[in-house]
Amino acid sequence: MINQNIHLNSNLFDTDKLDQAATRDGFGKGLVEAGEANENVVALCADLAESTRAHWFKEQFPERYVELGVAEQNLAAVGSGLANYGKIPFIMSYAAFSPGRNWEQIRSTITLNDVPVKIVGAHAGVSVGPDGATHQALEDIATMRVLPNMTVVVPADSEEARKATLAIAENGKPSYIRLARAKTPVFTTTATPFEIGKPQVVYQGQHPKVGIIACGSLVYQSILAAEALKHDGVGVSVMNLSTIKPMNESAVADFARTVDIIVTAEEHQVAGGMGSAVAEVLAKHEPKRMVFIGMQDRYGESGDPDELLKHFGFTKEGIVNRIKEELA
Repeated sequence: MINQNIHLNSNLFDTDKLDQAATRDGFGKGLVEAGEANENVVALCADLAESTRAHWFKEQFPERYVELGVAEQNLAAVGSGLANYGKIPFIMSYAAFSPGRNWEQIRSTITLNDVPVKIVGAHAGVSVGPDGATHQALEDIATMRVLPNMTVVVPADSEEARKATLAIAENGKPSYIRLARAKTPVFTTTATPFEIGKPQVVYQGQHPKVGIIACGSLVYQSILAAEALKHDGVGVSVMNLSTIKPMNESAVADFARTVDIIVTAEEHQVAGGMGSAVAEVLAKHEPKRMVFIGMQDRYGESGDPDELLKHFGFTKEGIVNRIKEELA
C-alpha cells in the first residue's frame, strides 16, 4: 500500500485525472516565491527566459533579472561574482549548454570557491523531443555530481520542483537542479514533504522482492510499474531519490536491505548517473544485485517525447518488462 503519510495525490493511479505540468513550470513558480522571500535572489539567463520559465521572475522583478545572451561561460562567471558579493544567483539555460558548455567555469569559479550559485538545467533528457540529440542532455547528473561542494537535485514532478527551488535558494551551497520540458503527471501535493537529502519511499510493496530507486519523471512511471507488477504477484517498493548529492547513504542502504534486487531508473546515461551513485553507496554498505534502467551508452534521437520515452524503455511498460526479464 502507499504510505499515506507522504501525501500523494489521491488519483495516483488514474493518470487522466492528474494535473499535467512540466518540472520547469514548478521551478518558475518557485523562483518567484524565492524572490518574494529574499531580495538577494537574482536571475540570470542565456537567452531562454520563456523556455526556462525565468520570464515569470523577470516580470515580477525586472531590476533583479539579467539577460546575458547566448554566453553560457559568461553566465557562470557573472553568477559567481554576484554570489561572492552576497547575492543568490540562479543561472539558467538548457542543460545541454549549462552545465554542458560551461562546466569548466562552474568548476573553477563556482564550486572551487564554494559560492551559492544555483545552476538550472532545463530541457534535460530525451523528452525534449524533436530538438534531438544535440539538445537532449543525458550526461549532466554525472558531470555535476562529481564536483566538490555541489548539491544535485532532480525533482519528480512540478510541485516537487517548486519546493526544491525554494530549498536550494536557502541552502547556501552551489546547487544544480535538473528540469524537463515535457509535461508529466503531478502526483505529489503541497503537503508532500521535501527536504534536500531525504528520499521518500513513495510506494511500499507487500513482501517486496524488488526495490526501484528512481528520479525525475521515472518516479511516477516506477510507481505505475510497481502497481502493475503487484497484480502479477511481484512485490515492488519505490523510492524517490530526488537528491542525488548529497546522497543519504543510510536511507538508500536501509531500503536495499528490504529487497533482493535494486533497480535504478533515470532519464540519463547509466554510466555515472544516479544509478552509479546508488551502486557506489551499496558497494560500501549493502552489496546487492542491481539492474540499471537508463540510456545505455548512446545518444538520444529526434521524435515525439512520448514515442522517445517508449522507445528507450522509460515508461511503465518498459520498466515492467525489464524487471520481468531480470526475474526470469
